[in-house]
Amino acid sequence: MNSRYNFVLRKDKEKNDMNIIGHVYTDFQEKFGIPRQSGLVDELTGTVVFLPEYRQPEAFRGLEDFSHIWILWEFHKAKRENWSATVKPPKLGGNKRMGVFATRSPFRPNNIGLSSVKLTGIEYTDDYGPILHISGVDLLNGTPVYDIKPYIPYTDCRPEALSGFSKPPSEPALKVECSDVLSEKIPPSLKTPLFKILSLDPRPGYHNDDKRIYSFEYGGLRISFTVSEGVLKVNEVNIISEGKL
Repeated sequence: MNSRYNFVLRKDKEKNDMNIIGHVYTDFQEKFGIPRQSGLVDELTGTVVFLPEYRQPEAFRGLEDFSHIWILWEFHKAKRENWSATVKPPKLGGNKRMGVFATRSPFRPNNIGLSSVKLTGIEYTDDYGPILHISGVDLLNGTPVYDIKPYIPYTDCRPEALSGFSKPPSEPALKVECSDVLSEKIPPSLKTPLFKILSLDPRPGYHNDDKRIYSFEYGGLRISFTVSEGVLKVNEVNIISEGKL
């Protein structure tokens, strides 16, 4: 087939490695339970700590004037040797395939993620340099960071944009039930974000087994639950560590 284009395609001979500039630290020690997008649970907090060569205070001059930032990061727990042109989004039941570039699947040619989070403060420390305090996170503890950019509302927010098959989540998706005995095991600072995580239904979109027991680690706790007829019941809360690792 003849084409009206005559592009000169090139392939770089040398690999273009990006530098990791720091890491995000959160209460999530595993992928299960993390909100599917940033900003869904405002109470989920984290910190960004930079590697020594990127801790110059002048590199952050002016950032305090922005309320939100973009974090460009690595899916470091979802690496594969090969990539697939199509994936099965959980939101579509895990059976229908979509093009990988039409999704936010971690299994991509380059395993890069993008999150918009609120910048709640910049702390200048002697030991770690500038530390960014953020909220609305959707990131695993220890996630490598490639870059930080300010969020600019007049260009980054597009109210007229179409979202394809990715529809806004119901708020809340599930009613959460937790006994007083189990609730007392949860530190007060973790209760609100944890119950919001559970209400958003952390299960894969194609799971609908009311007898299946799910569990995940959050904030040093192991939470186990079942879901039946729109109600998520917390079955166990076990303390496995003190605070963030």
